[in-house]
Amino acid sequence: MTPRHLAITMGDPAGIGPEIIVKACSRLRARIEAGDLALLIIGSGAALERARAAFTPNLAVPAAREQDAEWPALCALQAGPEGPPIELGRVSAEGGRFAYLAVERGVRLAQSGRVGAVVTGPLNKEALNLAGHHYPGHTEMLAELTGVSGSVMMLAHGAMRVSHVTTHIALQDVAARLTPERLRRVIDLTHETLVGLGLGRARIAVAALNPHAGEGGLFGRQDIDVSGPTIARAVADGLDVVGPVPGDTVFVKLRAGQYEAVVAMYHDQGHIPVKLLGFEVDPATGLWRDLSGVNVTLGLPIIRTSVDHGTAFDIAGQGIANESSLVEAIEFAERLASGRTARQARTPLGGGR
Repeated sequence: MTPRHLAITMGDPAGIGPEIIVKACSRLRARIEAGDLALLIIGSGAALERARAAFTPNLAVPAAREQDAEWPALCALQAGPEGPPIELGRVSAEGGRFAYLAVERGVRLAQSGRVGAVVTGPLNKEALNLAGHHYPGHTEMLAELTGVSGSVMMLAHGAMRVSHVTTHIALQDVAARLTPERLRRVIDLTHETLVGLGLGRARIAVAALNPHAGEGGLFGRQDIDVSGPTIARAVADGLDVVGPVPGDTVFVKLRAGQYEAVVAMYHDQGHIPVKLLGFEVDPATGLWRDLSGVNVTLGLPIIRTSVDHGTAFDIAGQGIANESSLVEAIEFAERLASGRTARQARTPLGGGR
């Protein structure tokens, strides 16, 4: 039996989204044809066909309609009516419109249960705002579309899984956002995700905010007064949590397999180690040779993963965009969707909390 489709939203059609989508589908073609994986691409049909014809001419991507009772294992859904032609590599309101419509439709399909997860391609914030959708990015858009607040960003590359207490705020504001309630929510959602991935152990390390975890209060008391007691309460509740662990060693220990995830305090603390390992650079040219990594939004009623890179307008349409991050995002979403389905099957009707 073919599994439920995973929705892939194209992002901005003027960027590398269409190219990496057709390349990822081609790379996963054997699994799709074997019935192990089902993908529904949502976006601009014109942009998708342009990329398919240019980069994967042997790949068939039939059109689907939302009202169809069944979809082919690989198919595409038009996000909205086509407007003026979208020029590759250019910021436009039309590109932002399609990016929004694709996510909106993907969320609706996930909420109705027709797709098991939403995997988002990269969008451009300027184009999104030109189209009248005033969001800083996907996370805030998804929160509004699903009616939730307090979502959490996790970055993942292989066994490097890092959740964030704060993300897009000034560094000077981080300490004020580190509250017992916020930290506990991040810990709980991280634990839930690790369980959903089917890991045998779910040990989480909380990174210290200050150097040397505050050095007994010499460098700040947040790690002592906020993080320490919150971690202790989580442990008392049965979670496997350690810390606060100094930020200059916690990621080395994560890479060594001592933990399954780290809770980082702020954007760059968590992003730098994951991207350092996920972005492979060609030493001869200094160019990125491979881009890996997944952005996962925790705390939503739907499963959402994303590529860990932007629209790359500068290389759009040149055939050199790398699809590895998208493949990784698809596989991560697949694992989470399978884990959720298995847990639901084990829960009796009317059971749960």
